[in-house]
Amino acid sequence: MNIFEAIILGIVQGLTEFLPVSSSGHLVLLQKFFNINEPGLFFDTMLHAGTLTAVFVVLWKDIWAILKNPIQKLTLFLIIATIPAVIAALLFGDHIEDIFKSAKFLGFCFLFTTVLLITSEILSRRAIKNQNIKTEKDMNWIHAVFIGIMQAIAIPPGVSRSGATISGALFCKLDRDFAARFSFLLSIPAILGALVLQSKDLITGEITAENINVIAVIAGTVSAAIVGFFAVKFMLKIIKEKSLFGFAVYTGVLGVLVLIDQFVTRIVF
Repeated sequence: MNIFEAIILGIVQGLTEFLPVSSSGHLVLLQKFFNINEPGLFFDTMLHAGTLTAVFVVLWKDIWAILKNPIQKLTLFLIIATIPAVIAALLFGDHIEDIFKSAKFLGFCFLFTTVLLITSEILSRRAIKNQNIKTEKDMNWIHAVFIGIMQAIAIPPGVSRSGATISGALFCKLDRDFAARFSFLLSIPAILGALVLQSKDLITGEITAENINVIAVIAGTVSAAIVGFFAVKFMLKIIKEKSLFGFAVYTGVLGVLVLIDQFVTRIVF
């Protein structure tokens, strides 16, 4: 993988991490398209680290409020919602890398994201119409567990993490603005956890400067951070004022195209 390819992947990561279209799915798709032989999960994690910077910059007020008063309900709910993904990573960690490399279920996973987005949008609109929306103060631990399970389901590429967690919050009839903010705050422990899991490969020598292009990884990470900053601000506005149907159409069409290529044309796969 050269620097240009890394920057392209970084831009795609920055754009798609916070849009409910699956950043990991797009990275796998582009890596297949460019025939990039890079330690997939490691590079993917580093790009996520870039977008993590964007979260800190855009949501610094929310993060600072948590740091000033860590003993609060929101902190507890973020911890609870993180646990399912941690359990899933521990149980299926050996298979996650294979899933990223093979991309056997990529098309189906994109379609699953479509179903989540359409269903959650319909339920959210119904809740708004019936004036049955819950605020941040109404959130409870059951909501946190459910959103956490949705995040765990989003581990395979093609299933959007932000899409799954925002959908989970909307399923719980939570306010749309808070649903987006909670999803993005929840990405912080998720990405940090992925970085910790990757650190073992660095320590054991499985990933070294000899088998990765360090400059390319840095370039990709920086581009992901810059583009991610604008993407998260855009998504916060979209989820509050617009609908998720456009993203659902996009992932639906993409899923169908991937399946056609996987089973018929075989141009990329």
